[in-house]
Amino acid sequence: MIVYHTGFQEIREPDLHYGRKNADFGQGFYLTSNLEFAQRWTKERKNENAVLNTYELDLAGLSVHRFERDTAWFLYLSDNRAGKPDTLPADVVIGPIANDTLYDTLGMVTSGFLTKEEALQLLKIGPEFQQIALKTEKAKEHLQWKTSRIIGREEIRKFRDIMEKEQEEYLTVFAKTMESFL
Repeated sequence: MIVYHTGFQEIREPDLHYGRKNADFGQGFYLTSNLEFAQRWTKERKNENAVLNTYELDLAGLSVHRFERDTAWFLYLSDNRAGKPDTLPADVVIGPIANDTLYDTLGMVTSGFLTKEEALQLLKIGPEFQQIALKTEKAKEHLQWKTSRIIGREEIRKFRDIMEKEQEEYLTVFAKTMESFL
């Protein structure tokens, strides 16, 4: 499968230990098979170019765990975001990204304001983009860099505008859902 990673440099040899340990699927090298999502995820940084890296990933022979937006996904995200050790025995983890309210939502669960079921309902709001986390060296060996290109400022702004509009829509639905819990 063709997969993408955006950042500020060409990455021919990913470092599985570079990123945050408390990311959605724990530490690993994150990719997506959705080009539009990869472009939406692009950020601007002063004096640096945004770079879209393209790879080919062969999943044959790898242990792959796939998540849906369900309770197992929610619990795995919660544990990883809380910095708990990742015990999932997988070379690759594939599943939905969490929306930006994950920390707030988890806080409302731990404070007793929301049940886990209500929190999961909130986390299901908005578009469902898939992420792919390479977790092991074995998985990294199945990834082949193909090409990279600089993402122009105009393109970044176009996708940022799309995301801002989606965020407004998301917040409206989020607020209505929260009201339904009262």
